[in-house]
Amino acid sequence: MDETHQPLPTPPQASFLAQTLSEWKTLALLGGPILIAQLAQMANGVIDTVMAGHYRAEDLAAVGIGSSLWAPLLLFFFGTLSAQQPTISGHRGSGETAQIMPVTWQGLYIAGVSMLLMIALLLSAGPLLPLLGLGRETASIAEGYLQAFVWGVPALLLTTSLRGLTDGLGHTRVIMVISLISALLNLPLNYMLIYGKFGLPEMGGVGCGWATALSNTVAAVIMLAYLHISRHYRRYHLWRDRVAPDWSRIRELLRLGLPIGASMFVEVSMFGVIALFLAPLGAIVVAGHQIVLNITAVVFMVPLSLGFALTLRVSFLIGAQSPEMARRLARTTLLLGLAIAMINMPVLMLARDYLVGLYTSDAEVIAVATRLLMFAAIFQLADVLQVTAIGALRGYKDTRIPLFIMIVSFWGVCLPLGYALTFTDWIVPALGAGGFWLALIVGLTCASVLLITRLWRF
Repeated sequence: MDETHQPLPTPPQASFLAQTLSEWKTLALLGGPILIAQLAQMANGVIDTVMAGHYRAEDLAAVGIGSSLWAPLLLFFFGTLSAQQPTISGHRGSGETAQIMPVTWQGLYIAGVSMLLMIALLLSAGPLLPLLGLGRETASIAEGYLQAFVWGVPALLLTTSLRGLTDGLGHTRVIMVISLISALLNLPLNYMLIYGKFGLPEMGGVGCGWATALSNTVAAVIMLAYLHISRHYRRYHLWRDRVAPDWSRIRELLRLGLPIGASMFVEVSMFGVIALFLAPLGAIVVAGHQIVLNITAVVFMVPLSLGFALTLRVSFLIGAQSPEMARRLARTTLLLGLAIAMINMPVLMLARDYLVGLYTSDAEVIAVATRLLMFAAIFQLADVLQVTAIGALRGYKDTRIPLFIMIVSFWGVCLPLGYALTFTDWIVPALGAGGFWLALIVGLTCASVLLITRLWRF
């Protein structure tokens, strides 16, 4: 599972091209395992959606609504806890290894409070589901799904917190392997619990929640066991090096992490709010929207992983007193993002019928999803560039202004415009679900332009 720590930057006498290619290679070594880990974690949602979609449209819609509620919360807490990665990476770059375990433990304390908050919020959301315009059966399935899912929240956030240690040290393969195990376990559990196999009750969409909770719990146990027995972590022993809560360190992590978590929440909750707005249009529209969200989320994992790797590398270079290399890497990596977008766009356009067909055989759902996927293909350019830019800014620990940019772009521009285009004739005749996806293109373009401008001037 282990790998070499991040290398020191290329000597300054090397050519610009040699330095850039060396840094891109390091990004690939860091980002490759992150990408696989993110895809494996996404696989849980994809597996839930595909298997629920082949069970019934109502169960697919319920799982989609449930996911739209827990995903923004999870990413908020994930972003808050991700302050550990650049902090630990910076300490590693500057050689301050004695600071690593205190940071890890403060992250664990933050994770403990986050667990309680997330569980309370998800359980309180259940009774509100009928108010969203869902059918009674769909609302009941969604509530059961959430009640099952919360049992895995403690394990999920524990793993997320410990990932701050392993990723921060450059050991990105650890979470990759653990995420793969979790995803592989989720598939048979879904099959058994959705369809009632091997003597288990047939639970439909609710079974997706239980399968995810169980696979998350197993992943947390494996992570703890690995950190205990691995020779690479003997100098970072969790129990031997535990420390009491340090409020100054906790405040510093929250100062960095809360804007990251809030920016992730703003972006993902925007998609969740769109799903809730579309609920009155019926289960078919919600199901098609959810399929497109899953497809685009999987594609998004490539630039997202690049952004995560860029955060780790920029923070390491700053800690290693190489600000010029950090600046050069932050800017040149935008070219990599542009190349990724140029690949994603034609793939989504040309393969949309095939991709949607993997999720459902319902002709009405397919018709909705293939239309929406055209909009998703168009916004790839802006989406990839904004996540690359914000990854670099986080490496510089610049999180507050990017949060403001995200709020303005998504909540100030995208959602009001999307509502107007979808349900009203204020601008053009009502477009239905496509109106929100057209507004996404506008909102993401605003975010990418402003974030790149911020990065260039920072």
